[in-house]
Amino acid sequence: MSNTLKSLAVAGAVAAAMVAHTAPANAASKEKCYGVSLAGANDCAAGPGTTCAGTSVTDYQGNAWKLVDAGTCASMELPEMADGKARTGSLEALDRDLPA
Repeated sequence: MSNTLKSLAVAGAVAAAMVAHTAPANAASKEKCYGVSLAGANDCAAGPGTTCAGTSVTDYQGNAWKLVDAGTCASMELPEMADGKARTGSLEALDRDLPA
C-alpha cells in the first residue's frame, strides 16, 4: 500500500472518530420542544396519522416538536394565542393549536 493511500486512510479514520465523538455532545445540548415550530417546519412527531419531519399543518402545533438549545424551550418568545393568552413551548406534547 502506498504512503499516500495509508495517509488518506488514517486521516479518514481520525475524521470519522472526531465526528462520532462530537455528535453525542451536540445532541445532548439540544432538547425536544413542543409547540414552537411553524407549519411544515417541525423536526418530528406531529400527532396521530403523521410520519415525521415537516408534517405539522398548524403554526405552533402543540403535538409537534422542534430541537432547540437545551434550557430555552419554555422561555422562547412566541406570539400570543388568539384569546390573548401567552403561548410557550413545552418539553411535553400540548393540547393547543391542534389541526381541526
